[in-house]
Amino acid sequence: MKNIVIKNGILGGLIVSIVMISMAYYMTANPDNEPNAVIGFISMFLAFIFIFLGIKEQRAANNGFISFGKAFSTGLLISLIISVIYVIVWLIVYYNFFPDFMEKYSQMVLKNTKPEDLTAKTAEMNQMKEYYKSPIMIILLTLMEIFPIGLVLSLLFGLILSKKNSSLSKQNHLINVVLNRFINAINRNYISLF
Repeated sequence: MKNIVIKNGILGGLIVSIVMISMAYYMTANPDNEPNAVIGFISMFLAFIFIFLGIKEQRAANNGFISFGKAFSTGLLISLIISVIYVIVWLIVYYNFFPDFMEKYSQMVLKNTKPEDLTAKTAEMNQMKEYYKSPIMIILLTLMEIFPIGLVLSLLFGLILSKKNSSLSKQNHLINVVLNRFINAINRNYISLF
C-alpha cells in the first residue's frame, strides 16, 4: 500500500504543481489579466484522478477486493500527499519568485470588481493581505484550497471502488440470516407469553 500511495500522491502533486507554477508565471507576465480559476480546479481534479487510480491499484493488489475503510484511507493518504506537495510548491513560488503576489492579486481583483461590491471586496482583500503576513496562515489557506476536494473525492471513490470478498459476504449473510431467525423466534415466543 505504501508504494501505491506514495507513487500516486507524487504524480498527482506534480500535475497540480505544474499548473500552479504556470498560472503564477502567467500572472507575473500578464498582471492585467486574471487567470481562469476553472483551470486551477480542473488541474486539481486531474491530480485527484490518482486517488481513483491508487484505490483501484490497491484493490488489484488485494486480489480484486478492498473494504470501504481501506479504499477511503488509501485515497485520503494520496490526497494528503498531493495537498502537501501543492502547499510546498506554492511556498517556494511565493517566497522566491512571487513575494508581491497578494498585492498584485488584490489589484487585479479590485480592478475587475463591480463598483457596488468594491467596499466589501476591498475589505476582503485587505484581510487576505493580513493573512499572507503569516507563513502558518499561508500554509492553512493553501491547504484549504485543495484538501477538501481530495477528501470528498476520497470518500466518493472509496464508495465506488470498495468491493468486499464474496466468501466473506456469504459468511456474513449466513450469520445475519441465522441471527434474524433466532431473534424472530425469541420475539414470537416472547409475544406468545402475553
